[in-house]
Amino acid sequence: MGITSVTKAELPPIFGSEYKGKTQKDELTRVFITPQRIVWKNDGGKNLVRNEEVLLNTGNSQPEFTKRDLCSLISTEEDTASILLDYGKELHGGLQLVLGSSSRSKPSLVRIRFGESVGECNSQTAEKGWKVGFSTDDHAKRDIIMEVPRDGLIEIGNTGFRFVRIDLLQKNTTIRLREARAILRFRDIPYLGSFRSSDERLNQIWLTGAYTVHLNMQEYLWDGIKRDRVIWLGDMHPEVATITSVFGANEVVPISLDLACEQFPLPGWMNGMSAYSLWYLIIQKDWYMHSGDISFLKKHKSYILGLIDQIDAKIDNNGIENLAKERFLDWPSSPNKEGVEAGYRALIVWAMKDAAKLCDFLNEPEYAKKSRLCAERMNGNIKNHNNLKQAASLMAIAGIINAKKACDEVVSVGGTKGFSTFYGYYMLQTQALAGQYKQAIDIIRQFWGAMLDMGATTFWEDFNMQWLENAARLDEITPAGKKDIHGNFGAFCYPGYRHSFCHGWASGPTAWMSEHILGVKILEPGCKKVKIEPHLGDLEWVEGSFPTPYGIIKIKHIKNNDGKISSEINAPKDIMIIK
Repeated sequence: MGITSVTKAELPPIFGSEYKGKTQKDELTRVFITPQRIVWKNDGGKNLVRNEEVLLNTGNSQPEFTKRDLCSLISTEEDTASILLDYGKELHGGLQLVLGSSSRSKPSLVRIRFGESVGECNSQTAEKGWKVGFSTDDHAKRDIIMEVPRDGLIEIGNTGFRFVRIDLLQKNTTIRLREARAILRFRDIPYLGSFRSSDERLNQIWLTGAYTVHLNMQEYLWDGIKRDRVIWLGDMHPEVATITSVFGANEVVPISLDLACEQFPLPGWMNGMSAYSLWYLIIQKDWYMHSGDISFLKKHKSYILGLIDQIDAKIDNNGIENLAKERFLDWPSSPNKEGVEAGYRALIVWAMKDAAKLCDFLNEPEYAKKSRLCAERMNGNIKNHNNLKQAASLMAIAGIINAKKACDEVVSVGGTKGFSTFYGYYMLQTQALAGQYKQAIDIIRQFWGAMLDMGATTFWEDFNMQWLENAARLDEITPAGKKDIHGNFGAFCYPGYRHSFCHGWASGPTAWMSEHILGVKILEPGCKKVKIEPHLGDLEWVEGSFPTPYGIIKIKHIKNNDGKISSEINAPKDIMIIK
């Protein structure tokens, strides 16, 4: 896990027995990243920012007393200097400044702004509420006024960012910077899964989804590194699918599920939301199918059975349920109340079917029966999807309606229209159930690919294709007459710069491509039996790997001239491969 207990032997000898059990070691890795480019400098045309290219050099964290090779930021009575740096990729962590003397004998005052976009770096922080065009500091401090030393080193921040803006605030002052390196803090683990195909755009989308989740694998599995730096059970489902496809049975998943149960004991709901307790059951089933860890499943047995009892007691014989007043799928679906109701009920059916499977694994036949009867009662009172793609997708996955009917009526209508970064995963899954693989691949290219076109290096909390019209990329200063893709859009709880540009729930295409293009489908717990059934759509070839508890499955598919696919599969001997 991210933080583990440190033994006495790992501490310097001066630490006595009184420290035993009271120290912790950070198991996450820190790496320093040099800026890739200088986006912008502001000096009022008076040469107040000098020698800034020094900041693009690799550093060593040592100050320079001779005043050689230093970037100078200068302020006068009328003007102050600013500089905005681009680190090239979305990062989680902070900033290390190395200073080499200043004009003051005391510390100097600077303002540091972290941003997931250039616009966010140049924005003001909203004093109250969430406003389009303003940023917030409500989950991680990203707008900081602080003193920096005359000489030496200082580290600032713990947030998600790609850009940093530095402003010198004091008048008639000069500070000199030797280094302004980002601190990337991440879980140093191998990418065991992989994906390469004849389409480089899909390859980049797969890798971007993997990296998006990787950044959120901190001490626990978060949903966002700037905002939502906590465990959200519903949001975890696409993240867990990505983790099992890329990193295998990583410990961040079980420790996060453990903490969630501790934080939200029964009879409460996960994150205070009944829908997220339903996702807990679905995640547990998926995790066990991949990991085969029966000891972990047994550890959660009492919680699982208690949750089944709780849900069962709230569904009557006519399929009318009163789990909770709040119905939630994702934010973009929330205005469609009728559709949300249908989708929420489908989520109950899906969760109770998976709960029944969990009870089979746990050898609890009575609870398995109870769970299946819950699903049957719910299916006796089916609601209309009301043309909501989220609802129709859940209904198809739960087996309530035919997947082809769901796609023909709703999910595939209008292509990317109505897709969302979270529930887009389930829309793609529904298209796969309907055999519409080519349509799904095209939507991945268009919807998730459009974020890459706008400068994304991780996938976003929310996105709408309509935002693209006359919008500037996130890595440039918005020209006059254009819209800021970050600051001018967003709704519900994420307007403007509050919008997270690194959100794990948006990684669904990574898991989807491993499952449906590489074709990996787990049939028995622990990956003991795996079906390989590729669907290449218009791709000429695809190759990659898939992690299992027994080792890595290596796969390559080539489409022949007659349209048939030739496959090479190399799997650990303990895994039965079904073609």
